[in-house]
Amino acid sequence: MTSTHDFTQARRGAVLSTASKTRITIHIDADVLEAFRQRAAEQGKGYQTLINEALRCAIDPQAGPVTEDVLRRVLREEFKVA
Repeated sequence: MTSTHDFTQARRGAVLSTASKTRITIHIDADVLEAFRQRAAEQGKGYQTLINEALRCAIDPQAGPVTEDVLRRVLREEFKVA
């Protein structure tokens, strides 16, 4: 090891903090998991991120991502007012 590295303040442990995440074991049907993996690859996201988004939508449908249909509806409503 070279003398340019200073590990005096180093700590063992996870590189990334997982304070807001909890690791669980869950059984998901193979076809559902494959669908999430496929969508994740198409969108350039992680499949676990997509599963989290889907679960959030199930908890609170208003918290879901804005779809094209929703955006069109909101714009129509706003333009009627203006």
